[in-house]
Amino acid sequence: MRRIRYNSPVVLTFALLSLLTLPLGTFTAGWTTQHLFSVYRCSLLDPLAYVRFFGHVLGHSGLSHYMGNMLLLLLVGPPLEEKYGGQTLLACIAATALATGLVEFLFFPGAALLGASGVVFMMIVLSSFTATERGTIPLTLILVVALYLGGEIVAGLTSADNVSQLAHIVGGVCGMAAGFVLVRQ
Repeated sequence: MRRIRYNSPVVLTFALLSLLTLPLGTFTAGWTTQHLFSVYRCSLLDPLAYVRFFGHVLGHSGLSHYMGNMLLLLLVGPPLEEKYGGQTLLACIAATALATGLVEFLFFPGAALLGASGVVFMMIVLSSFTATERGTIPLTLILVVALYLGGEIVAGLTSADNVSQLAHIVGGVCGMAAGFVLVRQ
């Protein structure tokens, strides 16, 4: 008899925590989504501001937003966790959350950011490093940057939607930085 194994604890726990924020947001009439799981310009004297710098990656505007992010996260994340380890991947997630949160906080005072798409883009770019040898630049990295991040730059310049292309770009840059650091190790 085969058993189900919790094979990727960091990725699976992230996905489950993100899922739990949806009914929690509904139950609290949006209070938790706004005050814990969205980052926006506020006073730095507000202690929840520091929670939001990291917590915004767990919040999502709805089930569709959640599904879009988690399907990619669950596809790309487990091989990264297997290769680099849970602690390293968790550090990459936290760094990406902080970087995207700070960019939103500093440069977009009238907007709020929530969702894991920056983390997903970090993982997509980081995954292009998985078979890299020291001293080389993988062609997959060049293609990922050109296709995904290039597409986000174009979309950021040409579309007027509620998607934070800059969070995607910052996430991708975090993935690239993590990749180069991890390849050296």
